[in-house]
Amino acid sequence: MAHTRNTRLAAAIREAGWSQEQTAQRFARVARESGAAELAGTTRSHINQWVRGVQPSGKAPRILCETLSRGLGRVVTPAEIGLTTSGGAGQAPWSADPLSALTDVGGKDLDMERRQILAGTAYSVAALALPDATWWEQAPQRARERRPVSPRTADAADVDSVREMAAFFSRRDQRRGGADGRAALVAYLRTDIATYLSGRFTTEQVRQKMFTAAGEMTYLAGWTAFDASEHGLAQRYFTLALRLAAEADDAPLAGHILRAMAHQAVDLQHTRAAVDLADASLQQGRYTQASAREKALLGVVHARGLAAAGRKKDALDALLRAEGDLTNARSGDDEPGRVWFFAEASLAHETACTLRDLGDLAAAEREFQRSVRTRRQQTFARTHSVTLGYLGAVQARQGSLEAACSTWHQALDAMGGIHSGRARQTVVQMRRALSPFRGRGDSTAAALDARARAALGRVG
Repeated sequence: MAHTRNTRLAAAIREAGWSQEQTAQRFARVARESGAAELAGTTRSHINQWVRGVQPSGKAPRILCETLSRGLGRVVTPAEIGLTTSGGAGQAPWSADPLSALTDVGGKDLDMERRQILAGTAYSVAALALPDATWWEQAPQRARERRPVSPRTADAADVDSVREMAAFFSRRDQRRGGADGRAALVAYLRTDIATYLSGRFTTEQVRQKMFTAAGEMTYLAGWTAFDASEHGLAQRYFTLALRLAAEADDAPLAGHILRAMAHQAVDLQHTRAAVDLADASLQQGRYTQASAREKALLGVVHARGLAAAGRKKDALDALLRAEGDLTNARSGDDEPGRVWFFAEASLAHETACTLRDLGDLAAAEREFQRSVRTRRQQTFARTHSVTLGYLGAVQARQGSLEAACSTWHQALDAMGGIHSGRARQTVVQMRRALSPFRGRGDSTAAALDARARAALGRVG
């Protein structure tokens, strides 16, 4: 059977600057991340066949889109590379029922055997493509028209109950890290929350508030997975939380979630996606309708994305706006509980990360020190340990090894009882920075490295 050469796929590979052999290697890597073992043996000959016009099947189109999305730094859809699959590869399932998705993802997350597959889901740049304005406008009506399947009728007291649970889990995350106690959060989501959402509501206002509360809880599940370095799983929860925010018609909550997705993209070095998500967090009323404290949070993460993209002036302007917004926040303001943690120490931490990424290490060191100085260490133990880890890294990069070692000892002190992938990564980076000095017989570096090595088994 004759095939027509897929010139679109060939052009995308050429744009990425890859040979077919390199494309196959990158494809196989994403396949392994995605748990698609059957595709891990993909070779140059497979890529050549696809370029010649043979259509890939099964999971291959989705993985090919993700591979090229990473290489090109933008979302690549099946149509763009000449694929005829109808499976929606590379696109977030915005049309899916969020209640079914909540039960499905939560069930897999709790089932130890099935969780291995879910945890192996690759983070997808392609899946970050957001729906159009019409989808956002129609989401609340779709929720109102959904047929109840639970006999439960939720009222304002039920909303308050969910908010209390969200506050509990959020504070636990700040103290202990995202890898600790997350199973209880997920269990609550797929039982109580799913029951509330699939039932009736005493008023439309109660329905909206319940969907907002459910969106915040689902966002927390995503954030704790992100902190545990389970990025594909975190992305699925963030996407689901965003759909619930849309059905609640809660623009500031949608902005809050998009901000978290931008933060994740920055950490994973998907710069273009990070800027797009941070830009989206400020649009369609998400920033203008937010409280002053939440505006500052959206703004400082926007600055981080801009800094990662090398847009120095825009990043510094965004930092100034965020500082001004937080200055405008007042005790007693009508603001959502989800921003309780964001104060001077948090702003200083994110500001320091922005300045570090812009190359201003001295200014970054000052801001990290301000964050350490102003933070309530017991309440925010996880973030405090991460800040100290980052501060030590900045000091080391400036040649101040003695100061860095002192700071890193403090970081390890602060990690007692913490279970966090991000905290663990600071220890990995610490050991990497110490490696040259340890090799020269530096006793201070060797002692710290031994302590860091022991900590790795406890923190992750």
